[in-house]
Amino acid sequence: MPAVDETAAPTDPTPTTGVSPPAVDPNGPASTSTKTSFVNAKRVKSLGRVVVAPLVGIVAFLLLWAALAPQVQTSLGELPGPSAVLDAGVGLYDDWQAAGDAESQFYADQDARNANLVAEGRGDEVQNFSYSGPPTFVDQIWTSLRTVGLGFLIGSLIAIPLGLISGLSPWFRAAINPLVQIFKPVSPLAWLPIVTMVIAATMTSPDPILPKSFVISALVVSLNSLWPTLINTSVGAASVDKDLLNVGKVLRLGWFTKLRKLVLPSALPYIFTGLRLSLGVGWMVLIAAEMLAQNPGLGKFVWDEFQNGSSESLARIMFAVFVIGIIGFILDKLMSMLERIVSRNHAI
Repeated sequence: MPAVDETAAPTDPTPTTGVSPPAVDPNGPASTSTKTSFVNAKRVKSLGRVVVAPLVGIVAFLLLWAALAPQVQTSLGELPGPSAVLDAGVGLYDDWQAAGDAESQFYADQDARNANLVAEGRGDEVQNFSYSGPPTFVDQIWTSLRTVGLGFLIGSLIAIPLGLISGLSPWFRAAINPLVQIFKPVSPLAWLPIVTMVIAATMTSPDPILPKSFVISALVVSLNSLWPTLINTSVGAASVDKDLLNVGKVLRLGWFTKLRKLVLPSALPYIFTGLRLSLGVGWMVLIAAEMLAQNPGLGKFVWDEFQNGSSESLARIMFAVFVIGIIGFILDKLMSMLERIVSRNHAI
């Protein structure tokens, strides 16, 4: 009987086929599922931050407002809550619709009267009058938007060229810097009487193209809103990469070509930052100027309601405050969209 070697390794009972086991793919289904879950979680988190959190904040504000408003008593009565302010907004919209119907009826009656006069052979008595009803809240909104648009345009046309020259010329920047620092903090209430007297002395035509009150408000907006654009444009033009300017010298680019091809694309983010700040400043300044000078617009509407002192005045004023804030928010977003479009089209 042969001897058995007890030190030999045990034999593996598993049959050998000669085929290696399949390798585990690190990017296989399990990894893909993990990535998908991570992406979905990231999307949910982003959605919560962008949508849910603001909604929670708004709802909390409305609930707090509704709870505290009855505790505040003013000379015009109890501080209106959210529902009262919303009702005031609906009433202002109804007033606008009623005014539109009255205007349409006025012109329809006028056309019918003139047609009867012509039919009777009295065409020389035909007269056409313009409807002169009081401006509604919606009319005041459009007036303020047109005013801030003109003032912002004038201020930008002044600030951007001066800012570019200031950024490219240290001598020019040193020359205008004291003036910028002096006039930048001046209140619109200080500019208003000066602008009013200057416009009254220069616009002597009995039938000007633009109403004097409109021009006064627009110029006050310009004088107060141009500074952020001027300063940011100057900083942007001064921070252009020196290598780019050296390339322009090597290529012997003209001043205008260098400005258009090298300086403007680099300074564009700074310029639009200044424009957004200027537009916000201009919108705030406009409301104050309209309120003080009694020029048509939302500022005058707020002041008239304050002077009116009716039971609905406070609710209407608060509704106007929300409208002013929402319009300012929309204007800022529109400027941000314009910045993205222009920046994409002027990428170096």
